[in-house]
Amino acid sequence: MAKNLLILLSDEHNKRMLGVSGHDFVKTPNLDKLASDGSIFENAYCNSPICVPSRAILATGRYNAEIGYWDNADPYDGKIISWGHRVVDADCDAVSIGKLHFVDDQAPTGFSEQINPLNVVGGVGDLLGLIRQELPVRKGAANMAKDVGSGETTYSNYDKQIAVDAKNWIKNRKKTDKPWVLFVSFVCPHFPLIAPEEFYNMYPENEMPWPLLYEDHERSNHPYYVAMRKCMNYDDYFNEEKVRKATSAYFGLCSFLDKNIGDVLSTLDNSEFAKDTNVIYTSDHGDALGMRGMWGKSTMFEESAGIPMIMRGPDIPKGKKIRTPVSLVDVFPTVIDNLNLSNHKDDEDLPGKSLIEIANNKDDYERIVLSEYHAAASPVGAFMLRKGKFKYVYFAEGYDPQLFDLENDQFEQNDISKDPRYKNILDTFYSDLLKICDPEKVNKRAKKEQLEKIQNHGGIDTILSRGDFGYSPAPGQTPKFD
Repeated sequence: MAKNLLILLSDEHNKRMLGVSGHDFVKTPNLDKLASDGSIFENAYCNSPICVPSRAILATGRYNAEIGYWDNADPYDGKIISWGHRVVDADCDAVSIGKLHFVDDQAPTGFSEQINPLNVVGGVGDLLGLIRQELPVRKGAANMAKDVGSGETTYSNYDKQIAVDAKNWIKNRKKTDKPWVLFVSFVCPHFPLIAPEEFYNMYPENEMPWPLLYEDHERSNHPYYVAMRKCMNYDDYFNEEKVRKATSAYFGLCSFLDKNIGDVLSTLDNSEFAKDTNVIYTSDHGDALGMRGMWGKSTMFEESAGIPMIMRGPDIPKGKKIRTPVSLVDVFPTVIDNLNLSNHKDDEDLPGKSLIEIANNKDDYERIVLSEYHAAASPVGAFMLRKGKFKYVYFAEGYDPQLFDLENDQFEQNDISKDPRYKNILDTFYSDLLKICDPEKVNKRAKKEQLEKIQNHGGIDTILSRGDFGYSPAPGQTPKFD
């Protein structure tokens, strides 16, 4: 039995951009080895495809429909119990290194120690994303195409430091110390799409694959996604040269991340904790990288809501591919199980299940996972359920739902929701969703609370004049507003 747990988190890692997932270009030897030495969860999802809500859900193990950290101006503040609280209460250590994207480093978020944390801008985050009645055009969207190519950024330097801090922590830890969970959270491959030169050069621009479904006629014409593309109009600023540079950079950042993860794993494997530590690698959400004319995250398509999820360790089968759908709410019960803690009575209604248990059991392909989105550029709340080979997306306020058969349509090009043969499946999914939450009520609550927050920050005009910042700066840096 493992005594300790190392959780490695990246930011914005498209689950297809891994060697072990069969990608033709991206080189991720350390993550590939992690998967061959352990198990890979092939159908893993975040529970909200944007940073701040995803991380609040990862911490608390509860769906956003319940806890209401709606968007990037709703950072986790410790008011709802996290797995960190449970670990520390059980006289074990829960230590974070790197990006948290919580409210600030003073909030009681459950860690016994935080090393070099990155949190939201000014304790408030992205206020612009609160505006959803009439979606504003994001001026900061121009920056993604402007900043593409090769070089060092504050993020790549920060990630190198996170790797050093993690290696030092493992080296300095003693076997006689308390059992521990070490949460090591990297920022890459999150944009800016600038990769350190040696990694950028691994991917010559003229050899890069063109984004899938990129041409105008191939893009989703669902009104939800049309509205989203108009608000976060990243693609307006891309031309062929910039698309190729962005692709080289993103692939390079995936390999850069892989190198940093490899360094941390090598330190663990050469330490006295090697034989009694389980390891999880996952990401807070994916990245479209131009697919369907979209950049960044925020959608319910696989490239955004899907995530990589790999586990290795003494309690994990070797070389296993797991089809059971899983999500980030499963991390909380995994932590409890891993440290062999007794279950708290207040956690009995958690929706997740231990990944250790899932890995060691037969596949449960019909297990349901939920992802939902109430944040920047979304005109209405979106709710996604994955069960078996189907993915169902419910949009609030009368927008048409979507249904995809992922086994026969892996890139979600063919929405079968209007096909009368699938009416029964649509109805079943809707009743499955109602068992978890009432989507219309949740949508209303999210919008009401966002309106209140807008008023508390001086109203729409004040927020618009504050401007847009592309991404949360690394510690010690100042945000640039547009």
